[in-house]
Amino acid sequence: MAENKVTLSRKDRLAVCWRHQFLQGSWNYERMQNGGWCYSIIPAIKRLYSSKEDRAQALKRHMEFYNTHPYVSAPVMGVTLALEEDRANGAAIDDVAIQGVKVGMMGPLAGVGDPVFWFTLRPILGALGASLALSQNIMGPLLFFFAWNIIRIAFLWYTQEFGYKVGTSITKDLSGGLMGKITEGASILGMFIIGALVERWVSISFTPIVSKVQQQAGTFIDWANLSAGSEGIREALTQYASLGSAALDEYKVTTLQANLDSLIPGLAAVGLTLLCCWLLKKKVSPIMIILALFAVGIIGRVIGIM
Repeated sequence: MAENKVTLSRKDRLAVCWRHQFLQGSWNYERMQNGGWCYSIIPAIKRLYSSKEDRAQALKRHMEFYNTHPYVSAPVMGVTLALEEDRANGAAIDDVAIQGVKVGMMGPLAGVGDPVFWFTLRPILGALGASLALSQNIMGPLLFFFAWNIIRIAFLWYTQEFGYKVGTSITKDLSGGLMGKITEGASILGMFIIGALVERWVSISFTPIVSKVQQQAGTFIDWANLSAGSEGIREALTQYASLGSAALDEYKVTTLQANLDSLIPGLAAVGLTLLCCWLLKKKVSPIMIILALFAVGIIGRVIGIM
């Protein structure tokens, strides 16, 4: 078996990495990125399997559901390449094991890609390029284009290679050793990032008024006695700067949301997120949860509590 061992060359892995850039090229609502994934791995399948039947079976198992961030998908591809290589050389790795590794990694890593690439790296590079462009410097758009693509392609290649190199270790311990540590670490990181972004992504405001207190003279803007014209505008802005937003009205109104924010900012958003997670754990359909959220939001708005 050692003499006939099939291995993926650097050229094969580069071909997979190049194709993997187009992961979302055939995105669909049923299995999402499965078509792009299958297209990406074709060069490796052709190298590893010689018969038409084996190639067809391999492509078929890679047409299963797959969805993650298109860039952090690279290490998942690297691990999968190692699994396919070991399988082609006689290792006892079945379709369930390969799909299980893909599913186990794609979920946790998906929560890492958006904050790192869409919300951090690209805005920073875009802002730097825009600042140069505003000064009529042609290097602005060129800097963004080249820096973004160099970082993107380098990340795809080196993380795919990392996944490929550690993939052999995973195949030796599919019972949960290294793979368990990788998925657990990725899950912790993904949940940490998602938790930090809950307040930004989830917006809830409870409008019921808890208290309404009349403020003393001098602690709010007396709109009726302001000077006319631009002088009155200047006076209002000056008082607003010194007194704050509470100076806009004679009465200081405290809402339920203000009390919750003073206790723990984003408490309602976190509570709603945890509730949705609990419902998903109880096998409640995501569609039903979405419809319920729409209904609660509309009803809450109509009756005046949200």
